[in-house]
Amino acid sequence: MPVFNYRGRGNQGQMQKGQVEAASQEAAADLLMRQGVIPLEIRQGSAKGDGFDFKSLFQSHIPLEVLVIFCRQLYSLTKAGVPLLRAINGLGQSAGHPLLQRTIETVTAELTNGRSLSAAMKQHPRVFSDLFVSMIHVGENTGRLDESLLQLANYFEQEMETRRRIKSAMRYPVFVLSAIMLAMVVLNIKVIPQFASMFARFGVDLPLPTRILIGTSNFFVGYWPLMLGAGIASWLGVKIWRGTPAGQEKWDSWRLKVPVIGNIVNRAQMSRFSRTFSLMLRAGVPLNQAIQMAAEALGNRFLENRLIEMKNGIESGNSIASTATQSGVFTPLVLQMIAVGEETGQVDELLLEVSDFYDREVDYDLKTLTARIEPLLLLVVAVMVLILALGIFLPMWGMLDVARGV
Repeated sequence: MPVFNYRGRGNQGQMQKGQVEAASQEAAADLLMRQGVIPLEIRQGSAKGDGFDFKSLFQSHIPLEVLVIFCRQLYSLTKAGVPLLRAINGLGQSAGHPLLQRTIETVTAELTNGRSLSAAMKQHPRVFSDLFVSMIHVGENTGRLDESLLQLANYFEQEMETRRRIKSAMRYPVFVLSAIMLAMVVLNIKVIPQFASMFARFGVDLPLPTRILIGTSNFFVGYWPLMLGAGIASWLGVKIWRGTPAGQEKWDSWRLKVPVIGNIVNRAQMSRFSRTFSLMLRAGVPLNQAIQMAAEALGNRFLENRLIEMKNGIESGNSIASTATQSGVFTPLVLQMIAVGEETGQVDELLLEVSDFYDREVDYDLKTLTARIEPLLLLVVAVMVLILALGIFLPMWGMLDVARGV
């Protein structure tokens, strides 16, 4: 949606500047007037996604648990027959998240001026995703808004559970790696320089492991500001590169190829796609549009492009099973289930089975993740200890030989 830069005056006559998203310049002026801003100048600016937005590094997003509570509360209110405007207004007053509260207040103003709920929510992509807006739109058109809200709540709860399992499985490896990094910093700053000065006083010939340790320590102590600056610059550079379409696709492709972890991430993404695709089909969304929105909901540009190619193949007249095979992202068992679902006309139910299948595999992989990573972590620790032992004890043995007069 286009972004417009505006300059105007508020209720107290103060000058205000900012940006607003709207379909046209007239719509932007109308939105500003409803927000109590008298526009003096409105010019179209850069749309979101055209280049990299530095502010996006620090923008907050709505946590999934907040969306779950919002969907559950709005479902209960609409199910009880409370008018939509009154329900939204009440949720806005009781919302605990500041961004959600401001957004609901704006949505309430849009509803008051006659806009539909989905159209009002579409103005706030940071809070309500395309999937969220599409489900609300389908619920409004079919008269089953409460069912759509319940489906969204269940969907977000499943996403929360998957993320929670992944974080729990990664906690131990991250802790061990962090401890190793901290130990390396302490050794390079405090321990190795003491041994280096002692070896220098005795004047013994240092073996290669010791020279490597001392050289690494000297570089770390002497150039740590440069290393810190290079690390920050690299982090910002990767962030900016990931903000480009090509960079995001390449990065997401690498994420799926990381040893041990990449396979789990891939299956979790496929579970999300299958569940979202089934949800959209059950809600009555057209097949090609459902694939489009389910692919965009993944948050993985590489998989999204492969699934968009699948959608294009279906629009060209190919079957779902054949296009899924050509995409190269589904396992053979899942392809068979999709083919059966297409033949029986129960694609949505079979997709739920696919999602459950992936969830079970992800759950098993996460339970055994620690056991599979432990040998690698032990190997890293063993190599580090071996290098330290050789680097420190070999010259000490040399000093003993010198002291004995050998």
